Amino acid sequence: MATPHNAAEKGQIAKKVLFPGDPKRAEFIAENFLTDVFCYSTVRGMLGFTGKTPDGEEISVQGSGMGQPSLAIYFNELADVYGVKQVIRVGSTGSLQEGIACREIILAMGACHDSNMNAALFPRDVTFSPVADWNLLNLAYENAKKAGILVRVGNIFATDTFYDPTDKWKVLAEYNVLSIEMETAIFYTLAAKKNVQALTMLTVSDNLITGERLTSKEREETFLNMFKLALSL
Repeated sequence: MATPHNAAEKGQIAKKVLFPGDPKRAEFIAENFLTDVFCYSTVRGMLGFTGKTPDGEEISVQGSGMGQPSLAIYFNELADVYGVKQVIRVGSTGSLQEGIACREIILAMGACHDSNMNAALFPRDVTFSPVADWNLLNLAYENAKKAGILVRVGNIFATDTFYDPTDKWKVLAEYNVLSIEMETAIFYTLAAKKNVQALTMLTVSDNLITGERLTSKEREETFLNMFKLALSL
């Protein structure tokens, strides 16, 4: 059952998975929010854990790495090899709007992108619109309201380029795209293909307008409201 990228055996990964990019964030979630935890994979340093929520639900937490190509590898294997049915990305994002500050939570309704990965999957005259699973998105929004957690819901930009000298995000910001990250377009596209429920939930780690930013340690450990919200779904 193990793959070239994941050492898990059959039955070791739950049907519901939290999907952070940073493997250390996966470890933090497992150690601080789950019980009866075991690590099922350390292959390539991309840590994966399975445990139980406070309500007794079995859940896994799997690192995806940075960027759409890396996420696609782990997502394909979760869906095709391990039979995962629900995946919630818990990541960081850069705000493209002055009024959206660090530590605010964004629920990605859809994902604009510049990804050739998506473009290669469809005819040249077709543009696929990657969107979240409605049931997960709605549940996350309603649970956030009940818990008194402020969330923003809207479009984000999933780019293939971290260091981009063109500043193309400025055009998207004019169309009220909320933030920028590097994974969600292919995540939502593959989820649609494989009939997996998918939602991207992001905490703002920096603001491209104001220059506000969190440290790498803060990114790893201070996204507590996002983790609690993801575990409530």
